[in-house]
Amino acid sequence: MTQNKIQNVDVAPPVNQQHLDLAKQAAKGDRNARLDVNQLAHPIISFQTSRFCKRFCRENKYRYICTLLESSAPSPRNAVLCEWGNASYAWMLDDLTGSGRLTKYSGKNGARLNDYIYYIANSLPFYERWKDWRFGRKVHVPTYIKELFPEAGKIFFALRAGETIPSIAQKLPVDESTVEDMCQQIIIILTQKKRLHLLDPPSTISLTDTRDSQQDDGRINGTQTDIPDYDEAPELLENKQNLAQAWKQLSSVEQYIIEAMVLDEQDAVDVLYALRKMDISIKDGVMSDDTNRQQLYYFRRKTLAKLADLMK
Repeated sequence: MTQNKIQNVDVAPPVNQQHLDLAKQAAKGDRNARLDVNQLAHPIISFQTSRFCKRFCRENKYRYICTLLESSAPSPRNAVLCEWGNASYAWMLDDLTGSGRLTKYSGKNGARLNDYIYYIANSLPFYERWKDWRFGRKVHVPTYIKELFPEAGKIFFALRAGETIPSIAQKLPVDESTVEDMCQQIIIILTQKKRLHLLDPPSTISLTDTRDSQQDDGRINGTQTDIPDYDEAPELLENKQNLAQAWKQLSSVEQYIIEAMVLDEQDAVDVLYALRKMDISIKDGVMSDDTNRQQLYYFRRKTLAKLADLMK
């Protein structure tokens, strides 16, 4: 009597080979592949650019002509075009479809390249990187510095922090003469590009001392003013911390719906249009093109309830 032995065979998850090949070709600089990738990313970037700019437009709507949205505020006669919209688009395109980003795409579980881009574009780190760029909150190492040598980024920040050459050499570790030569190369190229100010260390000024500080040469070092400081109630601070933790447990689609419909107060028609453009379904078995307003509102209510439960 023979017995059939059943062997457990691990089946590898499907890979979206078509989009994987596309990403690899685009990362290598293939022009046609790059155009296809840009086309996949276009609706995602267009929506996010309009969304972010609208959130931080503030008084710009009264001074410039928006290149992304039809402004509700009357612009002054002969107003120039606002540069932030197109600049944001270019920044997002570089962040989401750069060679480094494309090489990390694996296509596992059949994920499309636009799914990969959508997930990153709707993440909190992406939003924070955009704000860093938009408001100049952080100094990033220029690409032309990174390309000098592998240690260029570390030396750039060390120079900015005012560290000495022996200290830098000890941390790398590299001999001091080599570090000195590297520092000179960085300073020379920054000088040529008129960007030497990037090495200026961040300065801290007092916002509570009303007295003017006097330098050694007798000049007044700026006018310092006092500003009110308000401590948040412990209950409010705790709620914010709970909300931040609960927010991380939502899916990217759930986060997007809450941000768009609750925080940005966007109309359901616009949100449905964006979902269809990016081919994102919010209900199992229902295609994005077949999603209606009632399903969208139900999804929003369900997500808000989920968020409230997670905060308990």
